[in-house]
Amino acid sequence: MHELTLCEALLDMLDEEKRRRGFSRLRRLKLEIGRFGCVDPDALVYAFGVTTRGGWLDGAQVDVDRPPGRVTCLDCKVETQVDDRFAPCPQCGGERLLPVGGDELKLVEIEIEA
Repeated sequence: MHELTLCEALLDMLDEEKRRRGFSRLRRLKLEIGRFGCVDPDALVYAFGVTTRGGWLDGAQVDVDRPPGRVTCLDCKVETQVDDRFAPCPQCGGERLLPVGGDELKLVEIEIEA
């Protein structure tokens, strides 16, 4: 379960932000996990809840946005968005799609208490 490893990296980042900014508590964080990323959002949120239990992040709400993937169709040369890596091109129905985005994992926003 690599979501646990990703969660640990996220916790390190949040610890650094807490140290740098001097806030006492984090209420909410917002993540963006692209649909082409090999990350299970539910598993990541679960890992966050388990690893933060009893610590300064205990009870923080995790919101996850799942933006669609971006592809370039090698048949019609259109760049477009699809929800599934194996979906056909919505423009021409072609199946030769080159992924060009949508595998990101980003910390987009945090809501803190001073």
